[in-house]
Amino acid sequence: MHHREFFKQLDEKKVAAAIHRAERGSSAQVRVFVSHHHDDNPLEAAKSHFHLLGMGKTKHRNAVLIFFAPESRKFAIYGDVGIDQKAGSAFWHAVRDEIVPHLKAGEFTTAIVHAVDRVGQKLAELFPLTGKREKEMGDEIGHG
Repeated sequence: MHHREFFKQLDEKKVAAAIHRAERGSSAQVRVFVSHHHDDNPLEAAKSHFHLLGMGKTKHRNAVLIFFAPESRKFAIYGDVGIDQKAGSAFWHAVRDEIVPHLKAGEFTTAIVHAVDRVGQKLAELFPLTGKREKEMGDEIGHG
């Protein structure tokens, strides 16, 4: 699928609202990125974009990037070391398995919102907000 088609089917306001909700209860940062390229290894591409976006610079190393490569029909969820160590691979695999049916059905907004909500719940559990929220990144969908 071409990335433009993927974007056309997204409700960006719903995704931004989900990111806002996910971040509201924790000290973490969540981003969604849609690649314009064919990425055979979405986890490596997500890791690369994570660092290019400066997401590894959060105070608690608890940022999460939800990465989509529609050209190759692949995606990845990449969490920084702080969240990855605490959440564990079973959590990431569960989120992946929960959104695959939505993606296969072409329900891209539903898939992304579900992933963001689940990640937000885990972040609030593991990194609860204890003071003033520091907004380090925007809620918009990144692409490139």
